[in-house]
Formats: sequence, C-alpha cells, structure tokens
Amino acid sequence: MKIIDTVPHFLRNYKPSMDFLRDYYAKYPIIFAHYFPLHCKDTEERHTESIRTYPQYFAAIKQVHENIVPVIDEIAKEYEKLYQITFPVDINLIVGGFGSNAYTNHQIIPDITFALEKLSPEPDHLRVMVAHEFGHAAQNIISDRAGMDWPAVHWTSLLIGLYREGVATHFSRQTAPNVHPSIYFSYNGDGDEWLNFAKDNAETIKKAFAKDYEVLTREALFYEWFSINGGKKFGYSRLAYFLGDLFFQSQLKEIGEKEAIVAWKDKRFEEQVKQWLFQLL
Repeated sequence: MKIIDTVPHFLRNYKPSMDFLRDYYAKYPIIFAHYFPLHCKDTEERHTESIRTYPQYFAAIKQVHENIVPVIDEIAKEYEKLYQITFPVDINLIVGGFGSNAYTNHQIIPDITFALEKLSPEPDHLRVMVAHEFGHAAQNIISDRAGMDWPAVHWTSLLIGLYREGVATHFSRQTAPNVHPSIYFSYNGDGDEWLNFAKDNAETIKKAFAKDYEVLTREALFYEWFSINGGKKFGYSRLAYFLGDLFFQSQLKEIGEKEAIVAWKDKRFEEQVKQWLFQLL
C-alpha cells in the first residue's frame, strides 16, 4: 500500500486562480484523469465555484489530512488481522472540486481515492469512510483469490452495485466497530434521521426501488437511488445503500460471511438479487 498525498502541495501553493488548479491537476495527471470524467464536473463553472468555496474549508481539510493518514494505517491493519489481506494499491489523497467524497478506481484490485474537502474530520467518521472504501477493494481481493471470472462480471448492473455497497457496509462494521449505526451510511454525524426513515419504511423503499428498476433507465435509477444528488422520491438520497445492506445481511444469515462475500461469482447471482428485490421483507 502506497499513499499518494497531493494535499501538502495544494495547501502550500494554493492561489485562488484557475491557473493554480490546472497546474495542480497536471502535477497528478493519472489521478485527475480518472477523477473528472467519473466523479466531478470538469467545467469552468465548477472550478470557479470551488475557488470561491475553498477558503471556508481550509481548516477542515487540514484537520482531515492530519487525521486520515493514521486512520488509513489503522484500518489496513484491521483488514489484515480479520481477513488476512493486504492492499497492493495506491491510496490517493486529493483536494477535489466538491464532487465524490471517496471512490475505488475501475480495476480488479482497485486504487482508492479520498477527496478531503468532502470528508468529516471526526476520527470515527473517517474510520468508517476508509473502512467502506477499503471494503470494496477487499471484496475484489478475496473474490480474486476465490477464482473470480472477472470478464464475466456485469459491472454496470445496479443490482450488483446494490450488493457491493452492502458488502462494503458490512466490512466497515467489522473493521471500524462500535460507532453510531447511522455513520455506516452517512460517514458523518447527520445520518440519524436518514437511518430512522429507512428502517421505518424499509418495505416501502424496497417496493419503490423494485418498481423503478423495471421502468427507469440505468442513469435515472443510479441518480435517484445511489447518487448523493438524488433522493427526489422520498427526500433522502442514496437509499440503495440501505437496501444493499439489507440484502447482504440476508445473505450472511443464509450462507455465512465467506460465501456471501464471493457470492457474485455465481453466474446466476444477479437473478438472485432480483428475486430478493421482489420478495416481501
């Protein structure tokens, strides 16, 4: 595991100008070539707004930066202790344009990126966030060891996406235990209302997702149910993460942790998720 830390360069050299941002992005071309197409708009309007907003976040970015490096080491050790895996990947620390907070690259054993301007500096919040993203990589590593047929994976399936978010949420509970339950979904201290709503309306949420799965385009389904900017139906975004957790917990009870983590090896697995989706809780 290697940490690629771009944040000191950003903080040390920051100037409120487009030229500075372009120079910063150019200094780390591989990271930002992946970041902008998938995780943040690369427009003059977005960059101008970022320049206007950054000063309000400098103190938090510095605190996140101070706290996240030891957290990354702590969480990596937990994965090694509990699952006997290490992470032969790059961990990228960036200051982004207020897009995604964290993500894994589209690789079999993926690099991981954290955008510090979008993260809470609270250590427990960071532990859960780091544990969740490491969880995506951990599932791939464990699945690879189990003989995953990677070319057969339907990566664009949102049913697979639902399941994978459930797996990562499970991993975060295992490797960053004993924090408030809502943090495993919100990654900050503002998730109580969201989780209470989801628990109180689980059946309704599941039925609504199932209906949207049948009628919406993939793009519309992703935006409504997975994106932080969605959530128009119920007023709460990213409710697919709650459903993914419900599904994975049902798999844990049925087949156990090890088999549930690698269950997507089965070519019929996507159909199994769909069958669960259309069953009553």
